[in-house]
Amino acid sequence: MNFFRRPPKKILPDEAELLRLYRESGDLQVLGQLYERYMHLVFGVCLKYLRDEDDSKDATMQVFEKLITELRIHEVKNLGSWLHSLTRNHCLMLIRASRRHNGHETTLRLSDGDVESGFAEHPEDESLEERLTQMEDGFRDLPAEQKQCLELFYLEQKSYREISGLTGFDFKQVKSHLQNGKRNLKLYLEKAG
Repeated sequence: MNFFRRPPKKILPDEAELLRLYRESGDLQVLGQLYERYMHLVFGVCLKYLRDEDDSKDATMQVFEKLITELRIHEVKNLGSWLHSLTRNHCLMLIRASRRHNGHETTLRLSDGDVESGFAEHPEDESLEERLTQMEDGFRDLPAEQKQCLELFYLEQKSYREISGLTGFDFKQVKSHLQNGKRNLKLYLEKAG
């Protein structure tokens, strides 16, 4: 018996293994183990967009709830960047919903009666929001093939080969739809603003 022998370190499964296990089992403990690695980053992104700690905590949990279904549907290769996109989009949807609820006022929310937080203090965010809304409008006007390829490539982080397998388009068609979609979106944005 070797008294000075250290106990073996517990080897944690890597990200790809946890993703596979969760897709197969739907076990929330596996998902929790995976999400725990990114939760502080998700919270940081939420705080950057929402500028309120409590709202950011709520949004961080809402992103987790989204993952319960999204990770069983989508085959994610790079969880960090995919999760960043998912979180950013979730926060922007919350901001838009809040602005619609407030009758398109320039403030995101009023807390404690008089303390304003949101777009009124950050004109660059209002400009960003306006550009994002224009981009969504232009995106809706794209042909279905271009829209589908852009969504898979940018929002779901799929490779050309994966897009080809999912859509039935050959490699050259995928490349063409992506290039044409980006060009058409750029032209739309130039006309709009």
